[in-house]
Amino acid sequence: MPTIVVDVMPKAELLDPQGKAVAGALARIGDSAFSAVRIGKRFELTVDGEVDEAVLAEARKIADEVLSNAVIEDVVGIEVVE
Repeated sequence: MPTIVVDVMPKAELLDPQGKAVAGALARIGDSAFSAVRIGKRFELTVDGEVDEAVLAEARKIADEVLSNAVIEDVVGIEVVE
């Protein structure tokens, strides 16, 4: 069954306290290769049947209206995984 993967991230202009905490932890353990971390969400929507434009349109609508908060988050990716 195909799966539609939706990635949601905090808007770039907003603070990401979880990402900041992880970046601080990386600095404390001595891993200085990373200067910043941003943490988002990944949703996997399993599709019964084939993925066509109508199913993708429905997934985009769900991503915008249910899976993300448009005030503080952006939907950064929607892809089909077989």
